[in-house]
Amino acid sequence: MSGKSIKKLIVAGIAVLLLIGIVALCSVQVPTGYTAIVTTFGKVEDKSLEAGFHMKSPFQKIILMDNREQKTAFKTEAFSSDIQQVDIVGSVNYAINKSTARNLFREVGTDYFNKLVYPRMLENTKAVFSKYTAENLVSAREQLSVQIRENLSSEMDRYGITIISISIENIDFTDAFTDAVEAKQVAAQRKLQAEIEQEQKTMEAQQAAQRQTIEAEAKAKVIRIDADAAAYSTKIKAEAEAEANKKIAESLTEEFIRYTEIQQWSGELPEFVSGGAAEALPVLNLTPGRTDTEAKTDTAD
Repeated sequence: MSGKSIKKLIVAGIAVLLLIGIVALCSVQVPTGYTAIVTTFGKVEDKSLEAGFHMKSPFQKIILMDNREQKTAFKTEAFSSDIQQVDIVGSVNYAINKSTARNLFREVGTDYFNKLVYPRMLENTKAVFSKYTAENLVSAREQLSVQIRENLSSEMDRYGITIISISIENIDFTDAFTDAVEAKQVAAQRKLQAEIEQEQKTMEAQQAAQRQTIEAEAKAKVIRIDADAAAYSTKIKAEAEAEANKKIAESLTEEFIRYTEIQQWSGELPEFVSGGAAEALPVLNLTPGRTDTEAKTDTAD
C-alpha cells in the first residue's frame, strides 16, 4: 500500500471519528419516565424534551428530571400537645409533573427534594403531631398521615410536585412515658375487673331477691286460691242448703202437716179444758209417748 493510500485511510478514520463526535454532541437519548431540560450556556431554554431520541446544539446541555413516582424515608422528632417527645419514622411518595419540570428546575434545581419537600414535610409533621395528646397519637396514625399529606400538598402544588402519600410507619415514646402508659393500662384493667366482679355480685343478689319475690308471690297466690276455693265452696254449700230449705218449705202443705200430726198421735181421745159449758175446747195431746197420767197432771197444774 502506497503512502497516499495510508494517508487517505487516516483522513477517513479521522473524519468518521469527527462525525461520531459531532453526532454524540448534537444528539441525546431521553429515557422513558424522564423529562430533559435543555440549557444553553447555563440558560434554561423554553422547551423540554420528552422520552426518545433528539438532536441538539453541541453547546447545549441536557439535565434529566425524573417524573416517576419516588419514595423517600425520613426520621424526625416531635412533641405532642401534652409535651411528650415522640420519635417518628415514616416515608413520603411523590412525583413531579412533566409540564412544570422546567420551571421547577429553573426555581429550585435538581435537588428539589432536600431543598423544598423534605424541610416542609418535617415542619408539617411536627405541627400536626402537636395537636394530639401522646395517648391519642398511636390510634390516630392514619389520620396523622392524611393531615400531613394535605398540608404538604397545598404547598407543593405550586411547584408542580404531587405528594402521593405520607406514611407514618412507627411512633416511639420515651421509656418514662411508656412505663407510665403501661401502669395506667394495668390500673384500668384492674378497675375494670373489679367493676365486673361487683356487677356480677350485684346481679347475683338481684337474682336471689327476684327468686324470693317470685316464691313469696307464688305462696300468696296459692293462699288466695285456697281462700277463694273455700269461700266458693261455702257459698255453694249455703246456696244448696237454701235451695233444699226452699224445696222443703214448698213441700210443707196443710195436708202434709195434718198427716204428720196424725202420724204422731198416740191414739188417746182429747181432753177438754173449759171455762164454761159453752166454751169447752178439746185439747189433743200430740206429744208422742206421753201417758194419760202425765197429761192429767199437766192439766191439773
